[in-house]
Amino acid sequence: MTTQQTLALLRRFESRNILHAAPDGSWPIVWERATGVNVWDAEGRKYLDLTAAFGVAAAGHANGRVVRAGQRQMATLLHAMGDVHPHALKAALARELSRLTFERWSVAADLGRRNARRGQRFRLVRSAATGKTIFCNSGFEAVEAALKTAMLATGRRGVIAFEGGYHGTGYGALNATQRNHFREPFRTQLGDFGCFVPFPTQTAEIAAVEKAILGHFQKRPIGAILVEPIQARGGIRIPPRPFLPMLRRLCEKQGALLILDEVFTGFGRTGRWFACEHFGVVPDVICLGKALTGGFPMSACVGQGELMDRAWPESSGEAIHTSTFLGHPVGCAMALAQIAEIRRRRLVQRSAALGEVLLQELRSGKFGGDLVADVRGAGLMAGVELRDVEGRPATARALRAIQNLLRLGFILLPEGEHANVISLTPPLTITEGQLRKAIRALAAELRRRA
Repeated sequence: MTTQQTLALLRRFESRNILHAAPDGSWPIVWERATGVNVWDAEGRKYLDLTAAFGVAAAGHANGRVVRAGQRQMATLLHAMGDVHPHALKAALARELSRLTFERWSVAADLGRRNARRGQRFRLVRSAATGKTIFCNSGFEAVEAALKTAMLATGRRGVIAFEGGYHGTGYGALNATQRNHFREPFRTQLGDFGCFVPFPTQTAEIAAVEKAILGHFQKRPIGAILVEPIQARGGIRIPPRPFLPMLRRLCEKQGALLILDEVFTGFGRTGRWFACEHFGVVPDVICLGKALTGGFPMSACVGQGELMDRAWPESSGEAIHTSTFLGHPVGCAMALAQIAEIRRRRLVQRSAALGEVLLQELRSGKFGGDLVADVRGAGLMAGVELRDVEGRPATARALRAIQNLLRLGFILLPEGEHANVISLTPPLTITEGQLRKAIRALAAELRRRA
């Protein structure tokens, strides 16, 4: 089908709230195929994907080893029975996620203690020996499993989250997703167990944030603090280094859980396996998704083992949190292959190295005298926030640039409450030359006035 035929069918048969189509036909394109860092549309036009399809294609679109792992599994066992009759790959992936998170952090923390005794900088706050996983299907489901864990572990319903945060649109996750665009239509049905404090971007703001958090602890029973180490949809917002250690300290003092939503930032996106490692903090629970499988709908809520055993009762024949596709065999096979590819190709290290190039090139770019551009990022996760000379969000300029760059063969997305942050989260396999080409095109577009 052509692009117009596909869009016509969607207009007729899909909920009209899902897809936005520009009247002039400039948006969207219809994807036909994708491989590596490139996408081709229904008319055969080629694009450089600077989104990694919402951060999913960390090891590249249609990575051969990941695809073959899924194909082999589909031919062997296409579906199992979630919480009833398991399969071996679910066990293997749960073990791998434990090794990649809490076991690896425990080793790093032990090394940090030895370094501290030698007078060197302590590397990680808090350690734990193993992790235990609840498998889910999408990112918000992993968040909701984490919220349930906090409720079971502490007996307290309250959750502190952050302004600008995005944790998904399920009814549980909406209680901790601050943006009214997603919350307001359903406000009367929400449980309202979430309360919000500002997300700091400067060290000077931390004291006020801590005071606000303590105020919530004093007013109501709080079982968890839920936070993205780096806000993604909030506009690629990076907190100061003392922020996460402060949250860790408060959670320990108040007996609450620290839940880190790394659905977007996990698996090398920020130049570390997980963004919390930039801040030297180990969570009680971490939520994973997107790049976990490279394209299959699967997520995971991974908690410190002793905590998970304390919170969740042993199954007596029926799980109290489950789903039909829990720990899907194809997803497990692809996740194991995806993690192996990230290791084999040293994509975490590659993300860190190319991230420095990305920020340097963006910061040296000339974006036009009528714009003020704030560039920020970590690894291959960067944002260019656009404002006019009077400080107002330059939303129209950002959206126009993204649409015009799409015509030139570059796929980008807007982020932030005002959609004035142009984000770059390409596959970790992108080359330095491709990055530079994209940044030159972005700079040229932003210099062009209407």
